[in-house]
Amino acid sequence: MEFYATLGDACAKRKTLEQLFQAGMTGVRVNLSHTSLPLCASLLKKSYWPAARKAKGEGAHLILDMQGPELRVGELPQPISLKEGDEILLGDGGIPIPRAVLEMARPGQEILIDDSALLLEVRRSDPSVLLCRVARGGALRSKKGLTLLGAQVDTPTLTRSDRENLARAGEFGVTHILQPFVRDRRDVETLRQTLAGLGLPGVQIMAKIENQQGVDHLDEIMEAADQVCIARGDLGSAIPLWKLPRLQKEIARRCRERTKPFCLVTQLLWSMEQRPIPTRAELCDIYNGVLDGASSLMLTGETAVGRWPVQAMEYLVRTAYEAMAELMGQG
Repeated sequence: MEFYATLGDACAKRKTLEQLFQAGMTGVRVNLSHTSLPLCASLLKKSYWPAARKAKGEGAHLILDMQGPELRVGELPQPISLKEGDEILLGDGGIPIPRAVLEMARPGQEILIDDSALLLEVRRSDPSVLLCRVARGGALRSKKGLTLLGAQVDTPTLTRSDRENLARAGEFGVTHILQPFVRDRRDVETLRQTLAGLGLPGVQIMAKIENQQGVDHLDEIMEAADQVCIARGDLGSAIPLWKLPRLQKEIARRCRERTKPFCLVTQLLWSMEQRPIPTRAELCDIYNGVLDGASSLMLTGETAVGRWPVQAMEYLVRTAYEAMAELMGQG
């Protein structure tokens, strides 16, 4: 069983990383939607890998979570507070968003931002700007994921930034690639060919299932990828949220049937970003995920920006081991 943290300010110190390994962590995720490998050079070389080698020898994992075809809000000078009923502009003269969204959005469509935390309704559209009404408000921050409901926006498998980061993956000891918004096997094959061309054929590909296209083509994605990642944040924005538990169970079942390893991620211990203990529901979620066959579990904001990164890892690992003990008893 693998246990992953996400690198961020909350766990950037070598001592904290050593404590995370002591708690059971086996590797970390670097979210390239918010940084790049060169910007992480000091953290990786002076803090992460020394802590990893002390705890795991050469067995620790370093996972790159690429930008891929995900749609995101552009750079903002500072967070923007959006209130229900406000009208805002997206695009030219307003909040920067991808051109593809501007071209496809139509009046009446809804836009979800930041794992559905924010909801906008398109009131008026043209190819360069959208007038939207805030239906569910909150703080809008740079680089947050964006979903245009009811639309399939055509974007490239790898961005220029992805290719630049992949070119340096070997230098930094990358072991796995989290490939976001995988739509079909062609996305995986494009990444596989890119890695082979860089002399990195052994790097594992973890295909993130986070849209309906990925669900529809799950069988061929499983054939092409080394692992599957059930990424519940954006997946929960692509479908009615109440359908997510059933879909998670279905993907897990299909992975088990093909003996395909899968990772479970997003809000496993979300409350621990602010609280020193998790909710009972979160622990039950982790427990059931392991019973369903998850081969790895991944924390995101809990370790990247949360106040209790080490404690979160301890709860994750201990709960997972309780579930594994039940599975062994059944065997």
